[in-house]
Amino acid sequence: MINNSYLLGLFGGTATDTTSTYTTAALQAAKKQPTPPWSSTVVAPKQDALVRAALGGRKLINEDAAQLDMKSAPADYRKLFALYQGLDTLNALTNRAATKGVSSLELAQLNKRFSAGLAEVGSWMSAAAFEDIRMVQGTAKSISKTTAATPRDSAVSVTGPIHEGALSTPVVAFEGDVRFNITIKVPVGITDSLTTAVPIDLAGLGAKPRTMDNVLEFINTQLQTAGFATRVGREQIKAEPKTVQVNGKPVTLPAGPDKWSLAIRGNSTETVGFTAAETSDAVYVVQSAGIAGGSQLLKFQSDGGTAAAPTAGGVGETQWVDGRLSQNALPDGVQNVRASAVGPDGSLWMVADVTAGPDTQPIKGVQDVALMRYDTAGRLVATRTLGAASTASGYAIAIDASGNVAVAGSVTGSLNTSKTDAGKAGEVAGVADSFVTVFNKDGEEQWSQRRGARAADEATSVSFGADGTVYIAGRAKSAVTGASPVGGWDGYVQAFKAGEPYPTAGITVKATAATQFGTASDDSVDAMTIDGSNLYTAGVEDGRAVVRRFTLDAAGVPTLASTRDLGVISGDIAGVAVSGGKVILTGTSRDSGLSAGMVTTAHSGGKDVFIATLSSDLTAAAGDRLTWHGGAGDDTAADVKVHDGKVWITGVADRGEAAKATDPTRGYLARIDPLSGAVEYEKTWSGDGDQAKPLTLAVASNGASVLDRLGLPKGEIDQSDSKRLIDATSVRVGDRFYISPPDGGRAVSVTIEAKDTLATLARKIEIASSGKLKATVVSEGGAVTGKDGETTTTTGGFQRLSITARDGKAGGVLTAGETGRDALAGLGLSPGYVGASAGDDIVKTFGLDLSASLNLGDAASVKTAGERLQAAMKSVREAYRALDPATSAPAASGTVPAYLTAQLANYQAALSRLTG
Repeated sequence: MINNSYLLGLFGGTATDTTSTYTTAALQAAKKQPTPPWSSTVVAPKQDALVRAALGGRKLINEDAAQLDMKSAPADYRKLFALYQGLDTLNALTNRAATKGVSSLELAQLNKRFSAGLAEVGSWMSAAAFEDIRMVQGTAKSISKTTAATPRDSAVSVTGPIHEGALSTPVVAFEGDVRFNITIKVPVGITDSLTTAVPIDLAGLGAKPRTMDNVLEFINTQLQTAGFATRVGREQIKAEPKTVQVNGKPVTLPAGPDKWSLAIRGNSTETVGFTAAETSDAVYVVQSAGIAGGSQLLKFQSDGGTAAAPTAGGVGETQWVDGRLSQNALPDGVQNVRASAVGPDGSLWMVADVTAGPDTQPIKGVQDVALMRYDTAGRLVATRTLGAASTASGYAIAIDASGNVAVAGSVTGSLNTSKTDAGKAGEVAGVADSFVTVFNKDGEEQWSQRRGARAADEATSVSFGADGTVYIAGRAKSAVTGASPVGGWDGYVQAFKAGEPYPTAGITVKATAATQFGTASDDSVDAMTIDGSNLYTAGVEDGRAVVRRFTLDAAGVPTLASTRDLGVISGDIAGVAVSGGKVILTGTSRDSGLSAGMVTTAHSGGKDVFIATLSSDLTAAAGDRLTWHGGAGDDTAADVKVHDGKVWITGVADRGEAAKATDPTRGYLARIDPLSGAVEYEKTWSGDGDQAKPLTLAVASNGASVLDRLGLPKGEIDQSDSKRLIDATSVRVGDRFYISPPDGGRAVSVTIEAKDTLATLARKIEIASSGKLKATVVSEGGAVTGKDGETTTTTGGFQRLSITARDGKAGGVLTAGETGRDALAGLGLSPGYVGASAGDDIVKTFGLDLSASLNLGDAASVKTAGERLQAAMKSVREAYRALDPATSAPAASGTVPAYLTAQLANYQAALSRLTG
């Protein structure tokens, strides 16, 4: 029986049927859409055939090959089907790359074709003109917000936790002799300032318990009496339950006690700082710790000086060892910390490789170099990324007396060093080149240089000359610019001089000298130092430890003056320095016959650390000494610094030669007299999971004091950081992206300049979109400071850029810049359409969300590419459904005509007679 309600419902009517219900199709619905290539009725192409065709060079997207079984189908269907077939081919390449047993050669071929295919899809989509829908390679959003952010100036500084438990309990960090000064600097006139020291001595509390609130009340009373608005408060760190794995099963542990930090609350007119009268030298050690390999920053107090020695670890610290002041975790994504140094203000700078930038600072490529600045309390103050488009590694750091910081290493792919080389990948694409970048004391990039041979090269050392010339040293497989090759890997030294012709001209840099040296075999420069007009290099040349001395003329050009060959080395060079008129060379070796003068301490077995003390002109002399340090197993010298004539070394201590990677590993820190060989200071320690692997060290004169246990930094607190995009994000001058109208039209470029901030970038976006997009700087996070009328005032936090379609406008399409100079990646913006994507009178928009950085380089990348492709193919299917006329045709409604009601009644009566 026909269900009358069905037909009546077409007109919005209803009917009551009291007889048995039978559903019979009265009419066959007409075909409304062509059959899609993913339909079960269509024979799918074989995956291996798609792979062969793609590797053979066939175009992935071919509209002429798209099959339609409806002659009158709109052109959008042909485009959609061709796009789907192209994505299906990319998916086939991905599936092949994921197949077990694929050779590295075939994987490279698949990856190359995949990248080319992805670019083909992007080019095709930028030209494809859909009529009834909108398709974009990126995303489709109503709001697009940068993940990159610039920090807001903050008058509030929060320390690490110094107390755990109830506020009524006395704070251990406040016990004993606690005396320090809070310095307040206020402006006087236009250019001057006045600094006042407010003394704090907790002995003034008398017998009153040194609880958090009692101590803060005492401190704030001193500040108020001195007439300052700055106050010190407390910040609660709420404890949360933790989930751990026990025998492979998750177990939730109850929340522990809350933790408390100090919060220094200043204002815009008072710059706050801290000093202490009793100090000792401090040593910073960066280490890899734990099975997962996370990095930590350790701070030790040297013997000597007047500061009270630490007696226990701080709140939340693990594996404490006598003499350690603090332990802080480095951010996630930090790998291969290879160099660190202390600046004139006591700040610690370190250079590391990062595979993922901070939440506010995404990187553009696979791996970038990060320059990180920490205050004396172990708080990360600033991070600067190099901005490499592909891969970069940092190997060396140097700081001059003015606080300028130089970083050197290697880079593959593009690295914009000027407006003229934006997007260029070096002399030979895919080959690593040396780079050097100089920052001022505030971490603002001043200049960068990239110098490479046709074959691979890398800068492993960097130093400042007395006149500001920057020298880099390293190794190269072919001739560096301005020098001649010797054979194999050669050592090299290059010099760069920066200047500004007139105040507003900008900095220009010239390569002033280059020299290349070594043997016909493989050689390297592993360390370099400058002492007056002498430049020293140390490295392994054809398996031998060699020190070279170059004299520097008035123009800073190096000329080889002398060489010292110490003999066969079965190990590495760790560092070279000049102190007290002596050249001090440090490294590790087995007992291979190294010869550097009188032996003060004999080799102990395995691989030991050695310290060779040589004459400044490198000629053999009676005062030359050779000291060995280590146990019967293998010892390493991960890093070395010479401070006040003594040698500080850190590394892995006395590890068995046959030890496995998972066996316990202990770190050590030692100070040795290079002349007598006496070990004056030594600490050894374990790490979480019995894994401790020191990476770098740096020594700070008078860097340890009572401030360390209070979590307070020595010196002034930084309340502001650079707002320039080239400093706060990984974009570089010359990076760009494009904005085009959503329904086709000319794309307008948006190019990053040196002075750009979020505010200037917002203006550029609005101009490039012809007013169709609205870009706004929005603030997130921060601390509430009060009310200004109806407005809540805050300090700190971050600012991001939010992009939307302007009211009544269609929005715009963001497209990534060319390979090597894409600003969207550095800003954390997704390419694609920004604007309304659904609603009445709105063209429905679908985004494939296929990043140009997708690749098949490794298993993780293959997995990601496969997931993205599946999502993109799903978007195409959704676009197909959106083209269905039934989804847009208005539903019939209103009163059911009388003739139709009568006709239905006749149909029903006839069927009743037929069925009895």
